[in-house]
Amino acid sequence: MAENKDRISIQVGLSGYSFTLEEDDRRTASGWMGPESVFTVKELQRRYDSVQMSVFTPYCALVPEGFVNPLSAREQLADVVRLPEDAVVQTVDVPDFAAKLIYSTSIGGTLHKVLAQTVLMSDGNGTTPLPELYYMLRDVLDIPDYNKILASYVDGVLYLVVAQGKTLLLCNSFKAPDFTTAQYFIFMVLKKFQMNPEMSSITFRTPLNEEQEMSLYRYFKSVERV
Repeated sequence: MAENKDRISIQVGLSGYSFTLEEDDRRTASGWMGPESVFTVKELQRRYDSVQMSVFTPYCALVPEGFVNPLSAREQLADVVRLPEDAVVQTVDVPDFAAKLIYSTSIGGTLHKVLAQTVLMSDGNGTTPLPELYYMLRDVLDIPDYNKILASYVDGVLYLVVAQGKTLLLCNSFKAPDFTTAQYFIFMVLKKFQMNPEMSSITFRTPLNEEQEMSLYRYFKSVERV
C-alpha cells in the first residue's frame, strides 16, 4: 500500500487552531491562528490523502479497556469531569496502553465542526475529530528518551502525558490560566515521579512563543516540538 503523500494535522481549541502540513519531504507549521481565517487560508481549501484533527477538550478519561461499558460511558466520564448537559460522549481505543479514552468534544464552540466539514480527504470524506489527549497518547511512545514528557497548552488548559519507557505514568489535563501556572503543574508532576528536568527533555504539540520556550529552557535539557 502506497504511503500518504499529502497530510494535514489540525489542532482546534475555542480560541483558534493551528495546523501542520506534510507534503513529500516538506513540513510546514502554521502557528496559532484565529477562527476568522478559516475560509481564507489556502491550505484549508484543498483535499489531502490524510486529515487528522484533534480537539482540545478536557472532557476525557483514560480507562483500562476491560472496565469500559459503552452503555454507561457517559456516567463513567461524569464521575471524573463536570460534563455539559448536552455533551455527546464517545470512546476510542488506545491499543498501546490496552485502554479506551472516554471523551466528549462538546466544548462549547463550533470551530472543530466547521473545519471537519471544510478540510476533506481525497475521496471527499471528512475526518472524525478526536481529543488532543488521544494523539498525545499515540505520540508519547515515539519520544526516544526514557523519560517521555509530552505537553500541549491552549485556552488556559495544560494537557500532559508522562511515561517512562513503555510505562504510562500520567494522562491528565490541568486548568492553568497562564503559562507560569502550567509550568507549576509540569514540575509538580515531575517531582511526584522523581524526574529531574535538567536531565529530561520536554516535547510540546502546540506552538510556543519565544518567551515560553526560553522559560522552559531554563529548567529542561531541551525543548522539542512535534
